Amino acid sequence: MTPVLVLVAQAAATWFLTGLIWLVQLVHYPLFAMADRSTFPAFANAHSRLITPVVGPPMVLEALVAAWLVVQRPPAVPASWAWAGLALVVVIWVSTAALQVPMHSRLAGGFDAQAHQWLVASNWIRTVAWSLRAVLCAAMLLRLFETALAE
Repeated sequence: MTPVLVLVAQAAATWFLTGLIWLVQLVHYPLFAMADRSTFPAFANAHSRLITPVVGPPMVLEALVAAWLVVQRPPAVPASWAWAGLALVVVIWVSTAALQVPMHSRLAGGFDAQAHQWLVASNWIRTVAWSLRAVLCAAMLLRLFETALAE
């Protein structure tokens, strides 16, 4: 795969995940508080089971292409931008594993207001990181297009 295709794949995965995380942050996670308490464990488990195939493949793709761009990037893209993109992916994955997954595990046992509040609050880390990645991807593509048009 050429560095340009890797950059396009990164932008597609990142922009998809950015839109998804904003939907989760502003709509889906707040709605957890309104779910029926008697069926909440089933609701929470269904959320985890159904969201994983939606977020998993694009997150893996995003991580792979972010790492690839550090090693082989288009010359128009500064190395520091590629490293910043990879660092943001690390922030997202660490936040997911260390903060959001444990809160989902707690909620799987039943609604817990404190766990829910922490899930919503801590998810801002991923929301901001993905938003920064979205801007970074746009900047990378813009730099690539400007360079191509100047030639």
